[in-house]
Amino acid sequence: MKGIKLIIHQDMVNYRRPTSFQLRETYPLPPLSTVIGMVHNLCGYQQYEPMDISVQGDYFSKTNDLYTRYEFKNGMKFEKGRHQLKVNEFGVSRGIGYTELLVDVNLIIHIIPKDQSKVKEIYQFLKYPVEFPSLGRREDLANFEEVKIVEIQKQELSNERDFKDQWHAYIPINWLTDEKLSIEGEGTDLSGTRFILPKVYELYNLGTEKKPKYKRNWIEREEVLYSGDFIIFEEEIVPIDEEGDIVFLNLEEE
Repeated sequence: MKGIKLIIHQDMVNYRRPTSFQLRETYPLPPLSTVIGMVHNLCGYQQYEPMDISVQGDYFSKTNDLYTRYEFKNGMKFEKGRHQLKVNEFGVSRGIGYTELLVDVNLIIHIIPKDQSKVKEIYQFLKYPVEFPSLGRREDLANFEEVKIVEIQKQELSNERDFKDQWHAYIPINWLTDEKLSIEGEGTDLSGTRFILPKVYELYNLGTEKKPKYKRNWIEREEVLYSGDFIIFEEEIVPIDEEGDIVFLNLEEE
């Protein structure tokens, strides 16, 4: 099985968690839907191309950024004393907000399209992007340090892999339940955070045919464990690329 391997660096970035508002919190690594969206945008796909994504990486620190926030309610007229800006006859409120930012982010991302004939096509679009790549917000530029096609195979580990204090990853939750790894941290039985990451959505129309009102309906999510303090046991069979990096996915047999 082949996939595209991306080595990415970002200076400062926010992978926004959808339930945060006053402080726009960030995921510690880009969620699957964010990576899929970037790939589809750079490839110009108008229809969803099924793909599996493995994300691992790290960041140096976190900080908060102050920004100007503009808010309006659809159709609300301008009211003096309530709105700070008037746009035609409509009112817009202006205030401040905070964004949580990850600093100095390094990522290894594996992209494995279900349709293997798409591998070279996606590689070409990522290797020679038509615009600057961004991952996270529009302004979060992604520096593609390496783009390559790699062979990925399930292999039995000859030695245990120790990731303690080295690297973080979104680990498929069944790797934990199948006891492929240990996540016992110092002084605790569990070292990591469970996330149910968004992956694929459909748009459905809440309005009418003449006045459509679309909303996203998430139809596919994946439960993962985010951890940087784990050991994968010797003799466990896991996907590994040709450069020896583990691919954190449940790959189907070819």
